[in-house]
Amino acid sequence: MTTIHPPVEAPASTPDAAPRPPRARRRHRESGADRAFTIVVTATLLCAILVILYPLYFVVVASVSEPSAILNGDVWLWPRGLTFEGYARILSDPGILRGFANSVLYTVVGTAVSVATILCGAYALSRRDLFGRTFFMLLFVITMFIDGGLIARYLVVQELGMLNTMWAVVLPGAVGVWNLIIARTFFESNVPDELRDAAQLDGANDFRFFWRIVLPLSKPLIALMVMIHLVANWNAFFDALIFLDDENKYPLQLVLRNILIQSEVSASGGAGAVDSYAAAQRMGELMKYGMIVISTIPLLIALPFMQKHFTKGALLGAVKS
Repeated sequence: MTTIHPPVEAPASTPDAAPRPPRARRRHRESGADRAFTIVVTATLLCAILVILYPLYFVVVASVSEPSAILNGDVWLWPRGLTFEGYARILSDPGILRGFANSVLYTVVGTAVSVATILCGAYALSRRDLFGRTFFMLLFVITMFIDGGLIARYLVVQELGMLNTMWAVVLPGAVGVWNLIIARTFFESNVPDELRDAAQLDGANDFRFFWRIVLPLSKPLIALMVMIHLVANWNAFFDALIFLDDENKYPLQLVLRNILIQSEVSASGGAGAVDSYAAAQRMGELMKYGMIVISTIPLLIALPFMQKHFTKGALLGAVKS
């Protein structure tokens, strides 16, 4: 007997199984006002970049051009009368090389002293259990509005026996109160008291907590402080002008200042080998522009590596939550 099976019906297609048509992408249509605003902003930024970069470019071009062409206004985009005599004289002059070495020394030591002092002082002032915290902070803030003046500062440096030494350049401006306030706010906002309590339960004292926990958490702030004081110490010359008498201890910026004023290498007779006054002026002009380029190169090399930390460190330390 043959069994007849009923025909199997195909399963009805469900709505989920049906293919969905691709969604139409919505395109943002810029209005004419938006396009005009973009064009204006872009043009403004390009003009600002041109205004900032062209003087640097002109100094580089002028350092390898004939001074007579510069004075006549013939140099504005490309060098005229290509020459490297200025750079050759700079690199062969012991006074300028000594000034470069002094600037490196003052910058490294000054930056280390400033950053270490500010970090330690700011962390201490950020601790709510510090006795007299408000009084000490008030003493720092007062110095932002009241200054004894140049004579008082000179007398203090003289009484401390720091005249004509490296410390006369490094110590007077080591602690910037504004940077101290930024660092203190950073520690208050990013180092909670619960973290210190947990470290104390694990047996860490205050110094160990600051060295092993606080500083690793403060890398953006440290990078910000290093960059600020690196630029300030490298470009500083006024304290050296006031407190230093020995030309062998002059920083590079002070040597550059003498060249800009006197149009010669230094008062030690670096331009004595030049035969005529006109030749001495020519060499002074070449060296003047060359010195500007050489004094700017270290900052142009160092700052891009710390630029990414600048905004983060400034924002974290400038806003109190």
